[in-house]
Amino acid sequence: VKDLVWLLFETSLLTSGFSLNDPTVFAGRIHKLIKLGLSIYDDEASSSDETPAVEHKDAVSEEEATVMEEVD
Repeated sequence: VKDLVWLLFETSLLTSGFSLNDPTVFAGRIHKLIKLGLSIYDDEASSSDETPAVEHKDAVSEEEATVMEEVD
């Protein structure tokens, strides 16, 4: 609750045109709030083993790349 009060106070300072003494603390509070909203917790183990690997496709195929080279 204390972080939320500070977050409201610092947000009101920013919207009123004032600057923050320590913007990194403000950013940390924002990040903490986002983590809570997304249900991301620091004590969880890395979930990279659980998620399947994503295959990245090339944005441009080799044929399209050679056609573009010919145009240039």
